[in-house]
Amino acid sequence: MTTATAFPLLEQIDTPLDLRQLPEARLPVLAHELREFLIQTVARTGGHFAANLGTVELTIALHYVFNTPDDRLVWDVGHQTYPHKILTGRRARMDSLRRKDGIAGFPRRCESPYDCFGVGHSSTSLSAALGMAIAAERAGSDRKVVAVIGDGAMTAGMAFEAFNHAGHLRSNLLVVLNDNEMSISPNVGALSAHLTTLLSGRLFSTVRESGKKVLSHMPPMLEVARRAEEQVKGLLAPGGILFEELGFTYYGPVDGHDLPVLVQTLRNLRALEGPRLLHVVTRKGKGYKLAEDEPVDYHGVGAFDPACGLKATQPSGGPSYTQVFGEWLCDMAARDERLIGITPAMREGSGLVEFAERFPDRYFDVAIAEQHAVTLAAGLACEGFKPVVAIYSTFLQRAYDQLIHDVALQNLPVLFAVDRAGLVGPDGPTHAGSFDYNYLRCIPNLVVMAPADENECRQMLYTGFQLNQPAVVRYPRGKGAGVPVEWEMQALPLGKAHLRRRGRDLALLAFGSMVDVAERIAERLNATVVNMRFVKPLDEATVVRMATEHRWLVTLEEGAVAGGAGSAVHECLAAQGIWTPLYHIGLPDRFVEQGERGELLAECGLDAESVFRQLAAWGVVASVASPSDV
Repeated sequence: MTTATAFPLLEQIDTPLDLRQLPEARLPVLAHELREFLIQTVARTGGHFAANLGTVELTIALHYVFNTPDDRLVWDVGHQTYPHKILTGRRARMDSLRRKDGIAGFPRRCESPYDCFGVGHSSTSLSAALGMAIAAERAGSDRKVVAVIGDGAMTAGMAFEAFNHAGHLRSNLLVVLNDNEMSISPNVGALSAHLTTLLSGRLFSTVRESGKKVLSHMPPMLEVARRAEEQVKGLLAPGGILFEELGFTYYGPVDGHDLPVLVQTLRNLRALEGPRLLHVVTRKGKGYKLAEDEPVDYHGVGAFDPACGLKATQPSGGPSYTQVFGEWLCDMAARDERLIGITPAMREGSGLVEFAERFPDRYFDVAIAEQHAVTLAAGLACEGFKPVVAIYSTFLQRAYDQLIHDVALQNLPVLFAVDRAGLVGPDGPTHAGSFDYNYLRCIPNLVVMAPADENECRQMLYTGFQLNQPAVVRYPRGKGAGVPVEWEMQALPLGKAHLRRRGRDLALLAFGSMVDVAERIAERLNATVVNMRFVKPLDEATVVRMATEHRWLVTLEEGAVAGGAGSAVHECLAAQGIWTPLYHIGLPDRFVEQGERGELLAECGLDAESVFRQLAAWGVVASVASPSDV
């Protein structure tokens, strides 16, 4: 006797090969089960939610029509790939999603042969897919290559660079534009779907190309035909003309939740060659009413009860660093009309919601365009404004050239509020801010600060805003040490560290989040603790004094050791010819995988117990001391 399951059809699908054995008429049933499974899974694990609900039918159709993994399916960003993971052999492990040693929240090449390209940052799919298409052509392979890119990712210039190149090469590439921001009226949608099915068919394509050959001998008539085609497509989808000008044949828009239309259209397009773009319209949160109504709130979620949705809860403890920044930004904007707030599509994540509501004329969300965000700030600074760029550490990497040449080289007073510095947890290595100390401190004119707690974060933001040069305040995800935040703002002495505790023999020179860890072990070791505050300019006088007054120095930072904050200390002492034993504690020389932040800190040796053990191993403290006493 067999036991009935909640997902009888879905549980028969272990690979896309199983999917392709299903009768097409059964696909809507599979879509329903897949969506329900997705809701239940993400409700337990948390993760990206609304976007994944919107790609259920599209994912099924792509794997049903294309011979994956031999045909390459390249996803952009990866926020919408949970259905893809479920259909490609990872359904049984979805309860481990974004957890330590579990399924990643984004495509990973090391995780599955169906993840042909690893992603996490937006707008990379077209370039990667074009490279794969060129490789297939050079190998004489008939392998198909498909890139799926969302309309949000189309705001980045990199996407259009790839479009331009692919259209020039006439590469055999299909781009699926997943548009989940617009809606189509029922009449226009039905007409568009019908015409797209016809236009993507082989018969029409053959007639179209034959007509071009005939009319090529009559240039005026060819131009008339081209203009007529543009007019028809322009009536249905004005944006399609842009892609045609870039060398792509445009099809759509079609309803991304209509499986029969999707399957037939993709079959037609698979048989065609050259650069093609299919415009698919989907709805974020599809099938879960609360997410459909509030897709922003349900973009990324923690665990929740599907029957109730996300409930408003009072945050425990003090404010997060992100909240401290958001409150400071509003307070500072009320004092200084020159302040302009800029973010590259991270209003909620960076804490700018209240600022956007209170100061709409001084708020600019430039979409996923980090390079533009930085140079926009530079232009504003040239004209006497005081721009504040709110950005994640991992995304600032994408605007490094602009940071150097457009801001720092011209010594412009732009303040960067760099969130998510250090380890970020479940989002994994693509979102970790592991390298900002390293890539920032080598830039001339730039002041780099790292607060030890929430109040110091507020004061550092004020300090950076008062400077007449570019400045960075980098702070971690989540809450700090629980220090009360003072409303009154006071500028900190530039480049001056703060002695937190006086001890003997051992001095712990801690940066940012590691000050709390240093203080927790200092009492047991009778160690000196210095909150370094500034990575640049470094307080060299304090560093030298600590080296001459102590037997050992240890630097602690939540960042990569190579070229990081600790390296600045080393360089300072070397330049002075001081050779006090110096040890560095920071992130290991590898990409740190996903997990809860506390788990990852312990794994990397950055929690108090691990630091103590490392000091004992180096002989800095007596090896008989018990880590449990820390």
